[in-house]
Amino acid sequence: MDTQAQGSSAMTAPAEAPFVNLRDPARRLGPDGKPAVSRRGPMWADVPDEKWNDWRWQLSNRVNDLADIEQILELTDEEREGLSAPDKFRVDVTPYFISLIEPKDPDDPIRRQIIPLGRELHSFTGMMEDSLAEDRHSPVPGLVHRYPDRVLMLITTQCASYCRYCTRSRIVGDATQNFNRKEHEAQLDYIRRTPQVRDVLISGGDGLTLAPKLLESAIRGLREIPHVEIIRIGSRVPVFLPQRIDDELCEMLAKYHPLWLNIHVNHPGEMTPELARACDKLTRAGIPLGNQSVLLAGINDCVHIQRELVQRLVEIRVRPYYIYQCDLVEGAGHFRTPVGKGLEIMEGLRGHTSGYAVPQYIVDAPGGGGKIPVMPNYLVSYSDHKVILRNYEGYITTYEEPTEYTPHDSTGCRYCQNPRPEPGQEGLTGLLDGKRMWIEPAGFEQVHDRGATETHRLKDPSKWVPYGVGAIEGRVAQGGGPLPVLEAGVAASEANGGSGVEPKRVYGPGEEPRPADGQPTGTANHELL
Repeated sequence: MDTQAQGSSAMTAPAEAPFVNLRDPARRLGPDGKPAVSRRGPMWADVPDEKWNDWRWQLSNRVNDLADIEQILELTDEEREGLSAPDKFRVDVTPYFISLIEPKDPDDPIRRQIIPLGRELHSFTGMMEDSLAEDRHSPVPGLVHRYPDRVLMLITTQCASYCRYCTRSRIVGDATQNFNRKEHEAQLDYIRRTPQVRDVLISGGDGLTLAPKLLESAIRGLREIPHVEIIRIGSRVPVFLPQRIDDELCEMLAKYHPLWLNIHVNHPGEMTPELARACDKLTRAGIPLGNQSVLLAGINDCVHIQRELVQRLVEIRVRPYYIYQCDLVEGAGHFRTPVGKGLEIMEGLRGHTSGYAVPQYIVDAPGGGGKIPVMPNYLVSYSDHKVILRNYEGYITTYEEPTEYTPHDSTGCRYCQNPRPEPGQEGLTGLLDGKRMWIEPAGFEQVHDRGATETHRLKDPSKWVPYGVGAIEGRVAQGGGPLPVLEAGVAASEANGGSGVEPKRVYGPGEEPRPADGQPTGTANHELL
């Protein structure tokens, strides 16, 4: 074939089909071939898509009273009691978010976060109005300066929807306590006069519910202060109102980098195609995303739910940041779990999933001690009813454990019934209930060509026997013989035939005999440790 023919053949060759990334949740398609959408409540079935996808329409059509909500959900008597209480914390739910609830399930995890119950009005041990002592650390209205180099700037008390466990329920949702331009300017002026402030967190309420010009005015005011290095936004708008995350907002935020944003997802049921697309827009605007969730009884107090949540967050490029212990705030008593539940969940995440997917477990210290990680250097004492914690300054505080907590029902949890398999870890329950001291790796056989199998390296006991625990099945690795079992007061020499000479034994990893009570447990350079 001549050169001209070759060129003609190349020109007529079919173009390669463009790659479509089916793994990206933000690109998921529905049955109609259009971008996937969540279910919509029947009462909004006739609303045109243009209105449904308009964030202003969503805010204007929030449901908030018993009559409206009863048209959407089959309410229980306790829910009617909660919705009828005259002094309840504000109720407002976007049509989008309430549509995610299963109408007939009173234990739906989304429902429990936004529909009040009568028990909200019950007091509990340790309950406080301002459990984090934010008002005590507020030099000007709406500004909290608790840490040396960063401040919390509350620019509104309004949210797209209201969480029943809100830590600022004393002011959030109250239109009479909202902040305006005058308060914003006072907050900015304090930051200008305080050069050690290098990091500002914008919260509220939810700053992304503000009118666009007012929001940009506050962010621009911060960015004009030379010593403010980082601006962060804490928002649940992408979860309650993903329609708000539009191109206009992302272009505005991108002007004020470096800027970070933490969202707030508590349960995999909140992970929708709309949320994935909202997060995709934000990340494409150069905004790193994190997630802060709250450990809530009956909602996410399950390691399988939490593992599913963090893995799906990473999938939409949101890094899990914190799991908060529920605060000692009014109305939140029935949401509280023991701290031990949080520790159990962290044990089920570390090593069992990617490091990117493992958040920190945090108690926001009652009395204003700040965020304290629940880990050895900071966990001073843990009794059956109280946890004592130390913060970075040496401040000691206590967290009262709940007196009434119903453990998670694994029999009715689809996440527990269908956990993601973890080969080699099936014996974990034996460790937790004290029936075993270690787990022997299993299910690691490697199958090669022609059906041949090879034992995985972890099957070699010397690779995994834990030091100080004892030998496998009571046998010594380097001789195969059984370990001697000594009665109290019987010398090793007697156990070896009465020769009077104690033979020198070579022990494998983890096979060293335990010292007697009160004796030192090791030596270094012949000196007792």
